[in-house]
Amino acid sequence: MARSSRPTATCPSETPPGAPVSVGLGLRRPHYRDIVEGRPSVSFFEVLVDNFVAGGPGLTVLELVAEHYPVCFHSTGMSLGSTDPLNLGYLREVRRLVERFQPTVLSDHLCWSGVAGIHGHDLYPLPFTARTVAHVAERIRTAQDLFGRRLAIENVSAYVGFADSTLSEADFLAEVAEAADCDILLDVNNVYVNERNLGIDPHAYVRRVPAERVVQYHLSGHSDEGTHVVDSHDSRVVPAVWDLYREALRVIGPRPTSIEWDNAIPPLNILLEERERAVAVVDEVAS
Repeated sequence: MARSSRPTATCPSETPPGAPVSVGLGLRRPHYRDIVEGRPSVSFFEVLVDNFVAGGPGLTVLELVAEHYPVCFHSTGMSLGSTDPLNLGYLREVRRLVERFQPTVLSDHLCWSGVAGIHGHDLYPLPFTARTVAHVAERIRTAQDLFGRRLAIENVSAYVGFADSTLSEADFLAEVAEAADCDILLDVNNVYVNERNLGIDPHAYVRRVPAERVVQYHLSGHSDEGTHVVDSHDSRVVPAVWDLYREALRVIGPRPTSIEWDNAIPPLNILLEERERAVAVVDEVAS
């Protein structure tokens, strides 16, 4: 399928040789003052766009941040896999912010988050079937047409699978991206979580993802409960996820990478340490 003529992100999906490594952080409320006043050394900030669609004083902070840093937008509210009609009101509010701030990447998740008009405030997995591929791809194309630009879809963590799935998770992600002609945000931690919870092969997963569609990586911590792993975003990245990130860098290549930390948020300097670790890993693989 030919690549879409929709405008793409303004930041490159690959890091050219010799270019600075692009590693950013999530923009979180506890760090607003430190970011605005201290201007830490960060390549970009990833913005949870849902926090700003209603306006409010946070928009002033976002304006100040966007004056000095590239920003990318990450959404949890599009519910691209639901059987409910797309929430066009929400999508138009997101488009308004996209037009205002011109984020480098606009992303959401390959999941559903509500049905029958009820928002579940979570990211629920989908059955990996050809029928689901067609359903989700059509909705992604509709959203991209409304935005006038490409979406990046993120693989999600899961705790149960569907008995009627006929595709692997990696094949499902690849086929949706191809059918929708969209990009991919590869969450490396989610691949590891699903290895532990569902028994997927993370190495085959990374090799199956179409590298030319990957425009960003996510890294985060999780909670290991022994019998299962919870994608909690409340701790440092663990060694096994760093190793899988190394493999993604070798197989897919360097891409802008965002460190996510959404619960039990520590001081900014801890996030900056994680960022430096990511930079060091990229340098290690490149050398």
